[in-house]
Amino acid sequence: MKVEIKKIGNSDGLLLPKELMQRLDLKRGQELHVTELAGGGLQLMPYDPDFEETMKIADQTMDQYRDTLAALAK
Repeated sequence: MKVEIKKIGNSDGLLLPKELMQRLDLKRGQELHVTELAGGGLQLMPYDPDFEETMKIADQTMDQYRDTLAALAK
């Protein structure tokens, strides 16, 4: 599905079609977690504070063990 980035006040935003909102059970005002994907894409998921904390810990661990993870990836 194609959506357009539009100017909304002093910001930019995406307008999601009503049928997509219904199909995904999204509600106006609901918070979403955005994850950047390799290749320039993004993934939107319902916001979950526990998931966000888990991702912060994972990022810290990957930063701390960057060299080790790079060696294991070979």
